[in-house]
Amino acid sequence: MPIKKNAEKALRQNIKHALRNKTVKAEIDSLRVKFRKAITAVKKSEAAEAARSIAQKVDKAVSKKILKKNTAARIKSRMMKKVNAMK
Repeated sequence: MPIKKNAEKALRQNIKHALRNKTVKAEIDSLRVKFRKAITAVKKSEAAEAARSIAQKVDKAVSKKILKKNTAARIKSRMMKKVNAMK
């Protein structure tokens, strides 16, 4: 346990931020599952819509420093490769 007051505050902040980051990542993961289901069911319009929403969430997560820039780029690249392969 922290002894100093600023260490206690830092611990509280870390817990809050970790929870917030975890929920954002979970949202992205659930959208990715939805995307994969649309891909396997060969529903191009649903897959494209899911890809758009994932891209928005991922970009927002990068701007809030929840995900790294290259991780977001990798996710979006792989996703769009699958969408374009459906044509």
